[in-house]
Amino acid sequence: MANQPANIHDDTWNEVLVAVDKTYAELVSYQERLEAQNNELNTLRRFLSSVMASISDYLVVIDRNGQIFEAGQATCTALGFDLEHAKTLNVVEVFRALGGQDLNAILSDVVLLRKEVTIEAELFGEGVCEPVELRIAPRLDRRRKAIGAVLTARPLGELKRAYAKLEASHDELKQAQVQLVRNEKLASLGRLLAGVAHELNNPISFVYANTHAMEKYIDRFESYFDRVNAGAPREELVALRSQLKLDREMRNLRLAIDGARDGSKRVRDLIEDLRRLSADGSGEFERFDLVEAARNAISWIERGTKRNLDISFQGAPVCYAYGRIGHIQQVLLNLVQNAADATETLEEARIELRFGNTDDHVELTILDNGPGVDRDKIPQIFDPFFTTKEVGRGTGLGLSISHKIVEEHGGQLRYCEENQSGACFQMRLPSKSIE
Repeated sequence: MANQPANIHDDTWNEVLVAVDKTYAELVSYQERLEAQNNELNTLRRFLSSVMASISDYLVVIDRNGQIFEAGQATCTALGFDLEHAKTLNVVEVFRALGGQDLNAILSDVVLLRKEVTIEAELFGEGVCEPVELRIAPRLDRRRKAIGAVLTARPLGELKRAYAKLEASHDELKQAQVQLVRNEKLASLGRLLAGVAHELNNPISFVYANTHAMEKYIDRFESYFDRVNAGAPREELVALRSQLKLDREMRNLRLAIDGARDGSKRVRDLIEDLRRLSADGSGEFERFDLVEAARNAISWIERGTKRNLDISFQGAPVCYAYGRIGHIQQVLLNLVQNAADATETLEEARIELRFGNTDDHVELTILDNGPGVDRDKIPQIFDPFFTTKEVGRGTGLGLSISHKIVEEHGGQLRYCEENQSGACFQMRLPSKSIE
């Protein structure tokens, strides 16, 4: 019993040593975790610093009172001072809203309502005053409570230059498309020149001949009226009128005038048709009769060919489409000319145009009884510069341009593979604005 207090003392001391060892182990483990977290924090800080330094847009982080908490290197460089000086400033000393807006009020709304806004503002300081597009977003803590705001700004000059380049590129693309259509149209018109010359020559020759006849009639009437002005007696005038055959010449004069008028009208109509056909199609979208446009295109193809074309119209007599008539006429010219070329060696060549209306589209199907297109070549027929014609007979751009034009009109141009004989193309166009 005498040794019992000593044993109790030893047990207590052992418990203390165990507790100390455990506490020390926990402290070492905690220290290791703390060092790991500190290293991770330092790595994150370096990463954020590199990000802040590399951001080309202007960046400012503020607290609820507008005091600058952090700023990007681009912002400090533009304002001409370092980050430490930036942290002594309020955001209204760096940015000001344009258009009479109150930046403080906007910041309050962003923080209170936790919403993002974008405004036009100015970044200003010593020697700098630059218009910017300023985006303001709430800055949240881990409890999703707004503790400030993050402001990012991009110079409007840069945006305007980018928009200007984009607009210039778009304009160049449109001009290139117009030029392609114009070149293809000129190539088509070149094939029609012989027919155009013949069509114009006939009425012009008729007008020319009638003007010569009218000169002769005028000479006879002048001779008669000279005697009238000279006071010749009635008997002489009656005899002169009979001698000059003025009654017959009066009827001939009216016929010559009517003939000259008809010939001139024919020339005028030809010129108007040619003007519509050669239009570059850059006008506004409008409603037009697809059937009438097809008739006009076919009339020019018929003028340019030396053989009779058996072209029939089936289906709806009137089909109103919506688009640029100049461009669509070029598509029609390409499709019908291809059909005419495909059947030029046939004794009984036939081309059929079928028109139809749906609720919001019009359809035109063009069929011929030619050899058609080989099945292995069908996937390529709308590729630029692909052609099955002989060298010098085509540019290889007609179908490619036609396909692009129809697509830009919100329509569809396809080759009907299900057709068993000859070639078959189907074009669908909107009948009203698709906006």
